[in-house]
Amino acid sequence: MSNSFKYVKAKGIATEDEYPYTARVQKCQKDGGSFKISGSTDIKGCDNLANALQKGPISIAVDAMSWQQYNSGVVSSCKYTSLNFAALLVGIQNGNWVIKNDWGVNWGESGYIRLTSGNTCGICDMATIPIK
Repeated sequence: MSNSFKYVKAKGIATEDEYPYTARVQKCQKDGGSFKISGSTDIKGCDNLANALQKGPISIAVDAMSWQQYNSGVVSSCKYTSLNFAALLVGIQNGNWVIKNDWGVNWGESGYIRLTSGNTCGICDMATIPIK
């Protein structure tokens, strides 16, 4: 995640107007763009993560080794051994973390997974937000 934020800080990222989505597999046609950030900051701890989430989505690292077979419901535990996957924390619903995955809308709950509150799957150990 930190490398992604460093890239956007240095080169920017294209807006939809600058580089429209075309829904086809192709080599990236644009390097950088007009939207830039001044940096990023790490968030440590579950309480700080929940508070920061009130301002917007958060890049997180988790142990997602057990997520492949997820269909629905709330995941209450993982065999947390290492942070091996990046995802986007988007909300809290009924006290549970709501995470958007990039495996498509046919995975999980239309592309989302819910985890019980607390440090389930290591969610509170590595989180980062951009600074405009």
